Amino acid sequence: MLIRKVKTTYGLDCRNWKGFCEDCKASADIWHDSKTIHLVFHVDEPSVRGVCTADGQNVWEDSCVEFFFAPYDDGIYYNIECSCTGKLLMASGTGRNDRCALPPESYALVRRHASLGEEAFGLRLERTSWDLALDIPAAVFARHEVSGLELLDKASGNLYCCGNKLPERHYLSYAPVHTNSPDFHRPEFFEKMIFER
Repeated sequence: MLIRKVKTTYGLDCRNWKGFCEDCKASADIWHDSKTIHLVFHVDEPSVRGVCTADGQNVWEDSCVEFFFAPYDDGIYYNIECSCTGKLLMASGTGRNDRCALPPESYALVRRHASLGEEAFGLRLERTSWDLALDIPAAVFARHEVSGLELLDKASGNLYCCGNKLPERHYLSYAPVHTNSPDFHRPEFFEKMIFER
């Protein structure tokens, strides 16, 4: 994965597990300006769910996009998950079972814009295209001292799209995940992110 100062688009084209909806599409534009990672997700799905009303809730059960990011090669990665209405869930750790929630001040740093608005609307059983923009300052990565994103020459991660409580569940990723069942917390399958110096 290559993050440049010029926007690059990545398709979330990996359908790693059989038996889930294949009638959905997602991509992400990603770039940085040394201090902030900018992400714009584009999603098209058969139905859309926006139930979460606040940060910290089960956003993966809604129509959701996710950015998993390991700034350094030290085993610690961040999961930044966001519902289609801009509700965030963020944590850090070395695996699924040792997540440490990021503090409220980290949530306040992330600027978000959801094309479907910020209010919960429940479940809509109609084909929907939506966009979600996130501006993630380096300061969000609180367990590391990230002075400049262009200096991260060992960064890795993955991009995801999911919806665990949609009528037609789907699990998409940018980099392939080689597990028997859906599991995004698998840093061994992250791909390298090369930042311009």
